[in-house]
Amino acid sequence: MASSYVPLWCKSNYSFLEGSSHPDELIEEAHQFGLRALALTDRDGVYGMVRAHVKAQELGLRLIVGSEVTLFDGSTLVLLAMDRLISRGRLRSPKGSSQVRWDEICTHAEGLIALWGGVRSLLLGKPEPDAVAIDLRDAFGDRLYALLSRHREPEDTRRERLLRERAQRYDIPTLAGMEVLYHTPARRQLHDVLTCIRHGVTLATAGRLINSNAEHALRTAYDFAILYSDDPGSVVRTEEVAERCRFSLAEIRYRYPSERLPDGTTSSERLRALVFNGAGERYLTGIPDEVSRQLEKELAVIRDLEYDGYFLTMWEVVRYCRQKNILCQGRGSAANSAVCYCLGITAIDPVRMGLLFERFISKERAEPPDIDLDIEHDRREEVIQHVYRKYGRSHAAMVANFIRYRSRSAVREVGKVLGLQETAVDRFARLLSHYESATPETFVEAGFDPDNRLHQHLLRLTTEIQDFPRHLSIHPGGFLLGHAPVDELVPIENATMPDRTVIQWDKDDLEDLGLFKVDLLGLGALNVVHRSFDLIERHCEKTFTLATIPPEDEPTFEMIRKGDTVGVFQIESRAQMAMLPRMKPRHYYDLVIEISIVRPGPITGGMVHPYLRRRNGEEPVTYPHPSLEPVLKKTLGIPLFQEQVMQLAVVAADYTPGEADQLRRDMAAWRRAGRIERHRERLISRMTRKGIRWLKEHYPASFLCALLNAQPMGFYSPATLIEDAKRHGVVIGPVDVQHSDWECTLEPFEESGEGFLVRMGLRYVKGLQEVDGRRAVTTRQVRAFRSLDDFAARTRLDDGMLARLAECGALEGFEEERRDTLWDVFGLDRDESKGLDLELTEPSATFQDLNELETIGWDYDFTSHSPRGHPLAPLRDELTRKRLPDSATVRNMKNGDHIRYAGLVICRQRPGTAKGVVFMTLEDEAGFVNVVIWERVFQKYRLLAKTASFLGVTGKLQVQSGVVHLVAEKLWAPRVRLKPGKTRSRDFH
Repeated sequence: MASSYVPLWCKSNYSFLEGSSHPDELIEEAHQFGLRALALTDRDGVYGMVRAHVKAQELGLRLIVGSEVTLFDGSTLVLLAMDRLISRGRLRSPKGSSQVRWDEICTHAEGLIALWGGVRSLLLGKPEPDAVAIDLRDAFGDRLYALLSRHREPEDTRRERLLRERAQRYDIPTLAGMEVLYHTPARRQLHDVLTCIRHGVTLATAGRLINSNAEHALRTAYDFAILYSDDPGSVVRTEEVAERCRFSLAEIRYRYPSERLPDGTTSSERLRALVFNGAGERYLTGIPDEVSRQLEKELAVIRDLEYDGYFLTMWEVVRYCRQKNILCQGRGSAANSAVCYCLGITAIDPVRMGLLFERFISKERAEPPDIDLDIEHDRREEVIQHVYRKYGRSHAAMVANFIRYRSRSAVREVGKVLGLQETAVDRFARLLSHYESATPETFVEAGFDPDNRLHQHLLRLTTEIQDFPRHLSIHPGGFLLGHAPVDELVPIENATMPDRTVIQWDKDDLEDLGLFKVDLLGLGALNVVHRSFDLIERHCEKTFTLATIPPEDEPTFEMIRKGDTVGVFQIESRAQMAMLPRMKPRHYYDLVIEISIVRPGPITGGMVHPYLRRRNGEEPVTYPHPSLEPVLKKTLGIPLFQEQVMQLAVVAADYTPGEADQLRRDMAAWRRAGRIERHRERLISRMTRKGIRWLKEHYPASFLCALLNAQPMGFYSPATLIEDAKRHGVVIGPVDVQHSDWECTLEPFEESGEGFLVRMGLRYVKGLQEVDGRRAVTTRQVRAFRSLDDFAARTRLDDGMLARLAECGALEGFEEERRDTLWDVFGLDRDESKGLDLELTEPSATFQDLNELETIGWDYDFTSHSPRGHPLAPLRDELTRKRLPDSATVRNMKNGDHIRYAGLVICRQRPGTAKGVVFMTLEDEAGFVNVVIWERVFQKYRLLAKTASFLGVTGKLQVQSGVVHLVAEKLWAPRVRLKPGKTRSRDFH
C-alpha cells in the first residue's frame, strides 16, 4: 500500500461557486495531514494561487501551480505548471467564461503536464475521438496521464472502466485522483448551497446538480491509500508527477518596462535630471541643503532597487494630464517622497513637513512603491486609454477586484437557496450593515426561531460563506505594466467595460509577489475644482491652479471652524462637521489632524477625547517617556498618524526606518495577514528596557482575553498565546459549561496579580456551532445546570457534541473524570418532564483516570490548547535524562555553546529574500528557542524540517545583545517514553 500521495486536482472558492474552502484552508489541512505538496487547479484561472502560495511558503508545503481548463466541447483537462493558455480562452470569451481548443492545448504543451479524466463522450455513448487522444499523446508524450476519480458515487465504476480502457488503448499511464472541493467534510453543505447559487435553483429543486455525498474532501495519505488499495501504482504516480512540477510563484522575475529614452541616457540619469529641474521650479530661491541631501538619498535607493522606470512612468502620466488640461494629484505614501514632490506628482513638501521617505520606499522592505494618482473623475478614461496605447494591450492590464460575500448578500442568497420566505430573509438582511456579521441577536430580531433547524442552517451557512469570492470585478484604476507580456506572469481576461482587460490577481496578490501597480483613480472633487476654476476664469477673470490656491486663507478657516462645510471634500460628513467647531482649526496642519482624528483607528483607540482635552487646555500635555516628546509634540502627546507609529518604533525600539514601515504595514493588514505579532517580542523587550510601559505588562489578563476573542489574527496560535501568558502569571480557567460564555471572559480571582483569571470560552470547543454555544449560555443564565442530565435535556445538544464536551473537559463540573463522563453521555435521559434526580438501576462503569500527558493531549485534540499544562511538561524528566535542556536553560547559555534541544515547532518561515535560509521557532513549557537552518542543512533534512511538529536540533548558539539563536547543524526526531521504566514509547509528533 502506498505510504503517501499528492492531491493533484483541488479547487478552492476561487473557482467561483465550485469550491467551498479558501486556498489557505486547503493548504493548512494538507499540512495538518502531513502531505508534502498540493496542486491548486481552479477552474480556468489562477485567481487564488497567490493566497495559496503565501500560506504554502509559511508552512513549508510545496504548491503545484495548475488549472482545470474548459474546452469548446464542454470537457475539461487539468493542466499543471500553467503558461499563457488561459489568457487565450478568456480573451476570446465573454466575461466570466473561457473556452480553449484541443489544438491550442497541444500547441502549448511544452512545460505542462496534462491529467485527462474526461469520459463525457463515452458516458453519453459516443465514440472516442481518436484524433484528440492521439494529438494529446503526441504533444505531451510521457507528460500525459489518465486521471482516475473515486467519490463513492454510482457512476464511478462505469466511468473508471471506460477511462482505463481508453488509457490502455492509447498507452497512457493512470493516476489516482479525486476532485477536492473542500478541505473538510463539514463544508459539504456549504458546497451544496454554492452549487445551487451557481445554477440558480433551490436545495429542494437541485436534484442531481448537487453531489450525493461528502466524498470531495481532502483526504489523509492513509485514507487515500485505502481508497485505491487495489491500485497502489497509480497512487505512487501522484508523487512522481509532483516531483516533475517544480515551478513556483517564487520564481517569478518581474521587470518594470523601461522608458524610451534619448540615445545614451540611462533611466537613472533621466530621472535625476528631471528631479533636479523640478526642484529648481519648486524652490525658486535655491534648493535648500536639506532638500538636496534628501533627494540624493531617495535617488540612491530608487537606483539601487531599479525603480527608475516606475517614476518615469508616473511623471509621464502626470505630464500627459497637464498637457490635456486634466487635473491630477498624487497622494498617499508617495507624499513622503521629495522626488515625487519635485517631479510634480505630489503637492506636499515632505522635507518641510518632516515626513519619512521609508514609509514610501525602503531597502529593507524592498517592495515596489505605490503611487496613487487622483484624476478628475469624468476624464480618467482618457488617461487609462493613453496608458493602453503607450504600453500596448499585451504589456498593460488592469488589476482585479474580487466581489465577495458580505452579510447582506450572503443572507439573501443563502436564504433563497434554503427556500425561506423572501420577505423574512430581506428583513434579516436589512438589519445588517455591510460588514456586520449575522449574530444570534440579529437573527432573533429578524423573527427567526433559533431552535428551528432550517433557521440554524441559515445562520451557520451565512457565517461560513462570508468573504467568499462571488465573481471577478476590476480595480478602480490599478494597472500592472510589464517589460514582457503581462500574460506571461498571470492570465488576462476581458472586463465588463469595453476596451479594458483585467488580470486574475488583485492588489494584495501583487503586493505579496512584489509586482508593481500603477493607480489611476477617479476623484470627483478634482472635477468640481476644475469646473470651478473654469467658471471663475470665465466670469471673474481670475485664473487659479492647484498650486496657486492660498494655503492659509483666514476667511476660509473661519467658515471651516463654524462647520459650514457642506460639499467640501473630506470635511463634509456629519462627523467631520461636528468635530470642526470643537477642533477650531486655524492652519493647514490642524486640518490634517482633524481629518485623521475622525477615523476608526483614533476613535476606537480612545485618542479623540484626550487630544481634544489637551488642545482645549483641559488636561496637561504629557508623554509616555521623555524620548517620545519630539515624535508626539505636534499632536500633544497622542499618536494619531502612521508616520508617528514609524517614528515611535525607531525611537522606542531601535527599528530602522525600513523596519518601522514594515511594522506600519503589518498593523494595517493585521486582519488579512496576521503578521503584527512578529513584532511583539522586540517591541516589548526594547521598550521595557528603555522604561516605556506596555498594556501587556500592566493588564496581562485583559490583554490575553482580548487577543483570544479577536482570533483568528496575529502570528501565534491561541495555544502559544496561552502558554506565554501563563509564564507571565496569568491564570487560565478551562472551558466549563458551568462558567464559560461563548467568548473568553475575565473572572475575579484574588491569587492573580491583576485580580482576574481568563476563562476560556465555548468558542474554543472544536465543532461547536456558535448558535448552540450561545443557546447553552442563555439557558444557564435562566437557571444553573444541576446535573449532566439537566444540561443535556435543556441544551438539546446531540450525543456527538456532548461527547466532544466530555472529551475536552468542559463537563468536569458534573463529573471529574472524563472517561466516566464520556460513558455516561450515551446513557442520558433527555426527558425534562421525568425530573432530574432519578435512581440508578444499575452500577456505573468505571475507567482508569487520564494521566497528565493524556489530559493535555485530549485538551489539544478537542480545543487546540490546554490550560492545564504544556504538552512537553509531563515529558520534562525524560527529556532532562536525555540531556535536553528547556528553553529557559538555553537562554542562559553562552555564545558558541554546542547543544542538543527539542521543542514543538510553532513557526516555519522561509523568506524569499533570505537565500534559502529557514527560520523556525520551537516552544517548550519554559518559552521559545529561535532556530536558524542554512540551505544545505535544510536540504539534507528537508522532510523532517517541513513536517515534524516535535523536532530535535543539534547546533551552535549565537548570543548577541540578549538575543539567542540556535544555528542548526543536524535535525532529528526525538523519541520519548510516556512513563520512565515502561516499554511503551512513541515519537511525539
